[in-house]
Amino acid sequence: MILRTVLRLIALVTLSLVQAIAQSQANPTKALVCIGSYSAADKESIHLYQLNLKDGSLKKLSAVSGLRNPSFLKIHPNGKFLYAVNEVGDFDGKKSGGITAFGLDRENGKLQQLNQQPSGDTGPCHLTVDATGNYILVAHYGGGSTTVLPIKKDGSVGAVTSQIKHKGSSTHSRQKAPHAHAIHVGPNNKFAFAPDLGIDKVLVFKFDEKTGGIRETSFGGASVAPGSGPRHFGFHPNGKYAYVINEIKQTVTAFSYRAKRGKLRTLQTISTVPEPVKGNSTAEILVHPSGKFLYGSNRGHNSIAMFHIDEKNGKLTAIGHEPIRGEIPRNFGIDPTGQFLLAAGQRSNNVNVFRIDPKSGKLKFTGNTIEISKPVCVRMILQD
Repeated sequence: MILRTVLRLIALVTLSLVQAIAQSQANPTKALVCIGSYSAADKESIHLYQLNLKDGSLKKLSAVSGLRNPSFLKIHPNGKFLYAVNEVGDFDGKKSGGITAFGLDRENGKLQQLNQQPSGDTGPCHLTVDATGNYILVAHYGGGSTTVLPIKKDGSVGAVTSQIKHKGSSTHSRQKAPHAHAIHVGPNNKFAFAPDLGIDKVLVFKFDEKTGGIRETSFGGASVAPGSGPRHFGFHPNGKYAYVINEIKQTVTAFSYRAKRGKLRTLQTISTVPEPVKGNSTAEILVHPSGKFLYGSNRGHNSIAMFHIDEKNGKLTAIGHEPIRGEIPRNFGIDPTGQFLLAAGQRSNNVNVFRIDPKSGKLKFTGNTIEISKPVCVRMILQD
């Protein structure tokens, strides 16, 4: 009788633990926030914080120094590594920027440097990791090119194995030469997409996930209006639509996407500001994890432009603008649960937290803010 009672108690306790773990996984409570910045090598440059997913508060966990301008970050798909560009024109004695690889202790929010490699061209400003987790692709604003570097089993980075030099120019004074501003790999991992501010195109490359090789497609890519200056790019979660934010003309262009051939077809172009703002330029663009909303940042207007996405046709409807409570939002991030948006004020030296309304998509300032010198990249991953 006593044995049965003990066994029942053990079973009940085990069940309760399983349910608690399942509940925790279904309702995560914290996310790791990785923030890159423009910084000197002797200053803290990558900052790690914990985001409380209940109230949006931030707690500092650690920071690393010894890096020059880690202005864009990417977390590896397995969550064990983090990669940073070093946005410079000389690196390790070469006319190049750099890539720094870190081991990422996600639970404790700490980084351990693994190695560094020249990125293959000057001014690297954006990078991504392909779906296999075996390759890093890098966009170079300064040199106007895209490069590929292999990722080793231990997370460290090998030397450049593939490169494409962009070609062309356009109508604006900033468009006398190519300026690759971002690089993304498509949903099926067969094509890479490189918005180039200097030539008013989203270039499309064939990507070989076995070798990491990239090569030009016969159709080249998708053009935007002359003088637009395409900067950052992103896919809708359904893989049917894609969006590029145009820095110079302060617009967003929506595309339909044919995954089999890698082709983008223009659907719409819409302004990111209620009316033209002198000195304003756009920067980051992100689609909400739900696929219902899209956000873009305005530098000068100092706001986040908010849009509703019609999931039947991919088109956008403006739903307003939220001031970031800072200056020059070069970048922002959305936590993986879609509850919070963190906007980085490069000139105001702060990162502010906004709650996202799940029904309307509108932002509401939580009052939570942190001070960081020249923050320019915000990336997040769940901790539980």
